[in-house]
Amino acid sequence: MAKMIRITLTKSTIGASPKQRKVVEALGLKKMHQSVELVDSPVTRGAVEKVKHLVTLEEL
Repeated sequence: MAKMIRITLTKSTIGASPKQRKVVEALGLKKMHQSVELVDSPVTRGAVEKVKHLVTLEEL
């Protein structure tokens, strides 16, 4: 089974740039404190790295 990661939106995107807002939306996050579980891949890790100040990452 593939490794999974849980990404939680912990800070608001109000002050974020439009590009960062699109990354958060592409990760599947819409509301504060919402979590999604995604497959741990280089693409997902790269997206999380762009918005690491807005999200928390937990390995499952």
